[in-house]
Parts: sequence; C-alpha cells; structure tokens
Amino acid sequence: MMQLTGPAPSRNDVRMALVVTRRELRDSFRDWRIIIPILLLTLIFPALMNFAAQRIMAFLLEFDSEVIGDRLIPFLLMIVGFFPTSFSLVIALETFVGEKERKSLEPLLATPLTNTQLYLGKMLAALIPPLLASYLGVSVYSIGIALTVGWSIPFSLFLLIMTLTTIQAIVMVAGAVVVSSQTTSVRAANLLASFIIVPMALLIQFEAAMMFWGNRAGLWWLVLALLLILVVFVRMGIRLFNREELLGRDIDQIRFVWALRTFWGRFTGRTAEPAAQRGIAGWYRSLFGFLGQLRLPLLVSMVALIGGLALGYYFASVYPLPEEFAQIVTSTRPDAGDLARLQLIASRLPLSIFVQNSRVMLLAAIMGIFTLGTAALGIFMLPWLLIGYVAGQFALFGGGNLGFLVLTLLPHGLVEIPALLLATAAALRWHTVFIAPPPRVTVSESWLLAAADFGRVFVGLVLPLLLLAAFVEAYVTPWLLSLAYG
Repeated sequence: MMQLTGPAPSRNDVRMALVVTRRELRDSFRDWRIIIPILLLTLIFPALMNFAAQRIMAFLLEFDSEVIGDRLIPFLLMIVGFFPTSFSLVIALETFVGEKERKSLEPLLATPLTNTQLYLGKMLAALIPPLLASYLGVSVYSIGIALTVGWSIPFSLFLLIMTLTTIQAIVMVAGAVVVSSQTTSVRAANLLASFIIVPMALLIQFEAAMMFWGNRAGLWWLVLALLLILVVFVRMGIRLFNREELLGRDIDQIRFVWALRTFWGRFTGRTAEPAAQRGIAGWYRSLFGFLGQLRLPLLVSMVALIGGLALGYYFASVYPLPEEFAQIVTSTRPDAGDLARLQLIASRLPLSIFVQNSRVMLLAAIMGIFTLGTAALGIFMLPWLLIGYVAGQFALFGGGNLGFLVLTLLPHGLVEIPALLLATAAALRWHTVFIAPPPRVTVSESWLLAAADFGRVFVGLVLPLLLLAAFVEAYVTPWLLSLAYG
C-alpha cells in the first residue's frame, strides 16, 4: 500500500510558511473589496440572528417553551460562526489557480521555498481572515443576545461552538486549497467546490439536530471526526502539491482510451511483466504477488471486524432485549422439523446468497469512493455489529443457544470472512489512493491502477470464495445443524 505517513513539517517549514502567509495577508487586507464585505456581512448577520432570537423567544415564552429557546439560541450562534467561514472557500479557491490566471504565481514559485512551505503558507493565509471574521461575529452575537434577551451562553457550550467553527473552517480551507492546486481554472475550481459545500451544509443540518436534541457529547465526537478529516486533507494537499505540475498544466482532458488502456493493462497484469503474465497461471502469480501490498488495509479491516463485534457486544448490555422475549430466543432448542425445512429452503438459495453478498461488497466499494473508504468500512462492520449484539444477548441470559449461533455462522464464515476481508482491504486501498499517490504518478493514473487492483482481487479471489461460501451456507451449514440438533 502507498505510504500514508511522512515527515512532519519542521520548525523551519513553519517559519518560511509564515513568510508566505504575511505576504498574502498584506495583499488581502489592502484590497477593500475583500475586507469591507467580510466586515459588513459579519456584523449585519449577527444582528439579524439577534433580532430573530428576540422574536422567537418572545413567541415561545407565550407557550412556556423555554427549553426550545435554550436549544435555539446556541444553534443560531453556531450558524453565525459558520457563515463567515464560507468566505474561506472563495479565498482558498483563489490561492493557486486564481494567481495562476492572473500571472502572479510564477515569481512566488520561483523562490527557494519548498512545496510544503508554499502550501502551508497559502493555506494559513486563506484561513485567517474568515476565521477572525467568524470569531468577531460570534462575539457580537453573544454580547447582543446577553443584552437583549438576557441569555448568557455557558462557557462549555461557547468553547464547543468555537471549536466546531474553527475545525470546520480549517477543513473547508484545506479541501479548497487541494482543489485549487489540482485545477486549471477558477471556473473549474468553483464547480468542484460543490463537493465541499454540500457535505458541509449537510453537516450543519446534522449538528443542528444534535444541538436541538441536546447531545453535546456527540458534538465533541464530531469534533474528533473532523480533526481526522483535517489531518487527511492537509496530508493530501502536501503530498499532491507540486509547483512544476501547477505551472505546466494548462488544460485537463478526459482521455477515455488512455484510461481504458491503463485500467486493462493493470487488470490483466501485463503492464509490469508482459512476457511473464501469459495465461491464467501467470495472472494469478501476478495477483498473489500483489497481495503483499494489502497488509495495512487488511490490518485496518481486521480491526474494524473486531471493533464491530466488540461494539455489538457492548450494545447488548446497554440495550438488552425484553426478558420474556430474550428467554424464548436464548433457551428454545431448534426443532427437527424446522431444521428439515431449513435444509430444503437453503438448498434452493446458493446463487441468491452469492449474488446478494457480491452486490453488497460492490455497492460498499462504490460508496467508499465518495467517502475515502469510511462507507465501505461502515458497511463491512454492520453484520459483525449485529452478530456481536446477538452473542451478547445470549451471554447476558446465561449463554443458552450460543453454540447454535456459532454453528450457524462458523462453517461458511471460514470461507466468507477471508473474502470479505480481502474485498474491504482492496477497496480501502483504492479509496485512500487520493491521500498519498505513489511518486511520479498522477492522481488519476494512481486511481485507475488502484481500481484495477481492486478488480483483480474481486474477480480472482473474492468472487470464487463468495461462491464457495454460498454453497457451504446452503448445504453444509444446515446439514451440520441437523446433525447437532436433529
């Protein structure tokens, strides 16, 4: 797998990055077209929210609904903090591609600064003005709401909202700078910015629901998740930024023939050693040689599997089944007639089981493309969470029928679990190739090569194992159950 870690920026990198930041900030603060809109909108928007809060609180007090008001004011405070950070997208999208179009980027790129120093300096310069505006807006709103409504925000809630605002702004800027460094025009960068704006808008709605629900602990977990996303974006930007490519790339084209040729060459295994990869045997030799690159994603997949089981087992104690229902489930022995019917029905389902499992893994892989692998890992964890929950219920009520659960899952699981682990690991490697593509390979080419590697693993190993597991589940598992309980 590609290397996801690298040397952290040194003190000298930070010092030189601040030189770039100061230069960019001087240019920004000299332009009244940037400063005046930020200040006006930052000061007017809190006043509007303050007016809205007064009207809503007066309305709610007529119906003795102070609790709703107490949840509404922090939500408005969060919106006030988020609104100025939306300016950060405009500034960040201009950092590289905008200067390139204005022909003012070449002198900066000609300096002895490293790519890391340039990238960090530009990112900080795009972040500071909207973040200061956000802090100003939150302060104005907090003071105004205390004077007009008499509601003072608790310090813990104020700290939470300020932390959320800061992390969201940095995530948006980091993502926008990556977009700006990889596009060839401001128009393309603005269009691609929708992939940042839409998820952040959905995130704000999710935060609003948690704020109205009063789940502040969940918002702190969200801060942790955003921190992880921030690390990924910054790492991705530092790895992808290259001044030579930025100056040399004037227009991007979609090359379908090249993409198909690259994908097919990797899928067939002929790009590395064309003469040695003839026939099925050579193709499988190439495939087995590739499996060594899945060590890290396999480890992550195994941790997700164990974590799903442990989390499900934990939920069994937190959300136990009603005792009368649990006693029936955990103590009733399988009936011989039921087992015979199970054998009859299962014998007709191997292909259906195979198609279902294959479809789920393919959909998980496709969804993971848009979520850097998190959707694929989440879907992979779901069945293990359910199994852990059921096992926890059995253990909670004396362990009855726990052997039945093991015998139901273990026979085909011995074949199916390796297939699922391989599919998830190959998909995860494919999804994370954006973070750190191999050296001297473009992002698009590395993505195509990783997609072909996933296809090789899926077709060559996962599908045969899933087919075998489906027949074991349809014939062997019911037969073993009938032997044990018939």
